[in-house]
Order: sequence, then structure tokens, then C-alpha cells
Amino acid sequence: MTTMDHVFPRSVATQGKGPVTAARQRRTALIYAALCALGFLPVLAGAPASWQAAGLGLWLPGAGFLAVGGFAVLLFPLTVALFGASLIAWFWSGMVLAPLIVWLGAAALAGAAADESIWAGATFLVPVFSLATLSYFRSRGTRRRAAKREKQQARAAFVPASWAEVQKRAAARPSPAARELSVDQIESVRYALDRALQPADRWDGFDIIDQFQPAALRYQLNHLGFALALYQCHYAPSFGGHLGLAQRNLIERYLQRRVWGYWVYESCWGHLNFTNFDPVARDNIMLTGWFGMHVGQYMVSSGDRRYGEPGSLTFRLNERTAYVHDIHTIAESVAKGFDRSDFCLFPCEPNWIYPICNHYGMTCLAAHDAAFGTTYVSDHLPRWQEMLDREFTDESGSYIGLRSQHTGIEAPFPAGEAGFAWFANCFAPDRARRLWAVAREELRPALVNDASGVARLVLPGRGLDPGHYRFGHTMDYATILLCAREFGEDEIAEGAQRALDLECGLATNGGVRRYAHSSNLANALAIQGRLARTGDFRASVVEGPPASVLSGPRLADARYPDVLVAKAWSEGDALDLVLHPGAKPGRQTLGIERLRPLARYAVTGARASELVADARGGATLEVDLDGRTELRVAPRA
Repeated sequence: MTTMDHVFPRSVATQGKGPVTAARQRRTALIYAALCALGFLPVLAGAPASWQAAGLGLWLPGAGFLAVGGFAVLLFPLTVALFGASLIAWFWSGMVLAPLIVWLGAAALAGAAADESIWAGATFLVPVFSLATLSYFRSRGTRRRAAKREKQQARAAFVPASWAEVQKRAAARPSPAARELSVDQIESVRYALDRALQPADRWDGFDIIDQFQPAALRYQLNHLGFALALYQCHYAPSFGGHLGLAQRNLIERYLQRRVWGYWVYESCWGHLNFTNFDPVARDNIMLTGWFGMHVGQYMVSSGDRRYGEPGSLTFRLNERTAYVHDIHTIAESVAKGFDRSDFCLFPCEPNWIYPICNHYGMTCLAAHDAAFGTTYVSDHLPRWQEMLDREFTDESGSYIGLRSQHTGIEAPFPAGEAGFAWFANCFAPDRARRLWAVAREELRPALVNDASGVARLVLPGRGLDPGHYRFGHTMDYATILLCAREFGEDEIAEGAQRALDLECGLATNGGVRRYAHSSNLANALAIQGRLARTGDFRASVVEGPPASVLSGPRLADARYPDVLVAKAWSEGDALDLVLHPGAKPGRQTLGIERLRPLARYAVTGARASELVADARGGATLEVDLDGRTELRVAPRA
């Protein structure tokens, strides 16, 4: 296989739409042609005016009002606008019925409003408007595809060298035993811990706007969980205590109906299913993929397998109905979704297939394989990648944002290589590096020296924070930061971090760091970027800490926020800790577990120089925290 085969696994410059997409689009075109023919039959047959107006209304939403004539023609543009809104509702919440109701309802209303005859000009204008609309979209698509082919040619010139550079940079991994949170990383982690450790009925610090699109609570919970799993895996793998509790709280909050209840509505108006609202049963990869990855990453990073127990992830609809699941049934649902779908990739909302959500789904399977030794990825990845290339990759070699399962039509939605690469690294590292090889070169023009002579990223426009639908580039910078860190691209990462800190309202209050102008979702992603180093995201999902760490002594109890854990690492028998005080210096009591029962241990950095484990392998320590404090607990020789 050549370097270019790695870079562009199919000939994107000449490849047309994939066979499944082409078949769905042909079906859509035939259905539309049949509607137009059916709609014109009343005109040809000289049927009553009401039938003629209703029939012309099948050509375009609201076109029947042109046949009615008079002031009714004003309802034509109004219906077109309403139809546009119905498409947004379909996209926004899977409301498949909305466009049909508007289109067919307008046709029926036009028929009801018709007099004894229709306006004669409508039989000419309606077909002309229809053909003009189709020609416009066809012409625009042709121009867009031509531009993408030119972009692919430009990429072909730079990607081989860029890909080789990515291969070198991504190979250098940090030493795990030496890692420790800096003060600014501690302050960032506290943002996530504060939200995760509050009572289950409190949502302080969360953005509560809608539960259908990116601002939904489920995505905020997921990304806070991803951030804490990075902390667990790479900085504090030998710490349970409030860190483990925080991660489990996020997982168990997800089971609340206010988080997943959107599926009740989408099942009704998207699947016409009014009886079974199980959020794991069908489609809904925006839950199964994201949540499965979240739970799987926690298990791999912590060694905790409790969510493999039957019923451990139960979604309760009401007092009478509950949908009983665990990580196994969630992963199985994702795998079955890939098997059932003609596209292999399958929908989030009813009808809409997002490649990014399907990357979460494959990452969920990768985490399950790592935790339980299954073979989901090896069983499904070959077909998944083939269909991703054929059906969801444009002429430039980029993945599209989304495609309609029913019609095959691509809808405009922001997508970019940096948004996919760090997920792909969990299950297809070569492909992930290809994606980053493109992204890094196309980002370089945005890396400029500011007035102080230091490089930072500068992105055009005002940006959009999808976590609260306001202007801002926090999400963009955080995504680039995390992806650059994942592949060892320090210059771009530092430029993105500097842009975040200078542009996005960096504030530190009470020892908690956040971006005040930004959503909770964007802040959670920024924490991941601040914590991550080369290969960290992949390692937290499919590798986890060494077995010796997960079986050795660990810090079991440290009061939050009085004790902040910058490092907790065990080399099997010994435990190394680095702690900081929270609000103020003072004496704190720590709980240690997984010691050898009744064994004696030497202690450095605490008030006592020795401890003796109890019969269950536990012990307590008192330590005076005043600034950065190192502790070591090691067996007596």
C-alpha cells in the first residue's frame, strides 16, 4: 500500500455518489416525478378546480395557491417559508411528519379554497417554478463538487509529507509515571468536579435550553465525563474517592428522564411509534454511541466494571415502565444498528445519519472490546470504513456532515477533519493520522504571531458555540486543541490554547477556571484539551492504565475541595501522591486502600512516618497541606 493509499483510500476525485445514496436519490426522484404526474392529471382531465389546485400543490409546497389566484397567491411564499421551518424541525428533532404535513396540508387547503376555475397561468408557472428550483440546486451542487475536486488536488500535493510528519510526532508518548496536573489544570478539573459532585436533582452550571440538539444535557454530561476519564487515566489512576464518584454521578444522571426523554417525542413523530420508548432499542446513536463511549471510557480508565452488571444502566420512563440495560446491551445495540443499516452508519434523529455520531458509536465498541475482550471493532470496522468512504465522503476527501437515510440527500452541516480524527484514533489510527495530516496543513494559515510575537490561532468570523447557540470560537479552538494534542502537534495546540485564553473570557474564581463567554459543553471540551497529551484520548478508551496500577494501593478518600489530587500513581506495591490544598492550607485525613493486609508501610510527606494496614488492606493518614505536597507510601523492606 502506498502513502497515497493511506491518505485517500478511494479515488475521491472521480468517485460519484455511493450506490446506496444513488439508489435512495433515484427513489426520491421517482416519487417526486410520480407526484408531479399525479398532480397534473386533474388539469389534463379537466377535473373540478379544487382537484386541479390540490394537484398543482403536489409540485411545490404551496404551489396550489397560485392556481387559486387572487390574494391566495400570497400564501405561496408563506408556505415555502413554513416548509423551510418544517425541514428545520425535521433536522432539529427528527420530526419526519412536519414537512409532509405542511406540503400535503397546503395542497388540501388550496383545493378547499379554489373557486369554480383555477387561474390559467398556474398550469405554466408551477412547472416552471419547479424546474427552476431543481435546476438551481443542481447547478449549485455541480459547482460545489467541482470546487471540492480542486481542493482534493491541492491536498494531494501536501498530504504525503504532512502524513509522514504526523507519523513521527504521534509516536512520541509521555512517560506515564511522571505525569502530574499543573495548577491551571487543577483549576480546570475543578470545573468538571463541581458540576459532577452536586446533588442529582441540581443542575447548577449546566446549560438547559433544549434536549434535541448540541445544547442538550446529554452532551454536556458526556464531555464532562470524557474530561474526568482523561484525568483518571493519565494523572490519577490510583485514586478512587471523589473522582470515581464524580464520574459515576455523571453516568447515573444520564439515566434521568429529563436527559433521555427527548426520545419519547422523536419516537412518536419520527418513527410513528407510540408504545415503546426504549432509547437503546433502535437508531438513536446520539445516545447509544455517545453514552456507550462515555461509560466504556470510564470503565477502561478506572478498572471499574460495575456497568457490565445486568440492569446497571436502567432508563426509567415512569413508575410502571423501565428499560433495563447495561454496557453490554448498549454496545450490542450499536453493533446491530451497523448490521441493519444499508448505509452501515445509522441515524441519530429518525432519518438523519451523522458520521460524527457514528464515530462515537465505533468508539463505544472499541471501549467495550478493551474492557471485555469482545471483537466488535474487528467484526464491523471493514464494512463501516468502506461505507464511510463510499457514502459519506465528498470529492475533496472530507466526510460530509449528515445525510438523509430516506432520501439520500446530503444536508449542509459543519464538519472537519479535526472533529473526526481524535475519535478515529481510538479504532483506526492510520485513518486518524490521515485526517490530521489534512487538518494540520489547512490550519497553518490561521496560526499567526500576535502583537507580542507569540503564535496563536486566529479563526475568521464570529464562530458559533453549539452548546448555547451564541457567537464564539471556544468550541472550535477547544476541538483543535484536543486534536493537536492527540497527535503531538504542540505548536498548533499551544496556539489554540493561547487563543482560548485570550479570546474566550478566561476567568478563575475560587480556584475554578472557566471560559465565561462560553457554554458548559465548550468548557468541558476545553478541559479535555488542557489535560491531553500525545495519544491520551486513545489510551483512555482502549488501553487504560497498566494492570499494576489498577491492582496496587490507591487513594480511596480525600475530602473535596479541601484536597486536590494532582497525581496518584502506583507501581504495584507503592503509592505516589501529589496533593494541593483547596481553599486554604490545613490538616487533612486521607484514606488508603488495596494495601497488603496487616503489612507495615513507610510513609514520607505525611505527619506519620509509618502506617500499618488493617485486615482489609485499608489505612488512614494525616497530612498537613500547604502548597504542593508529595507523599509516598511504600512497603517496609
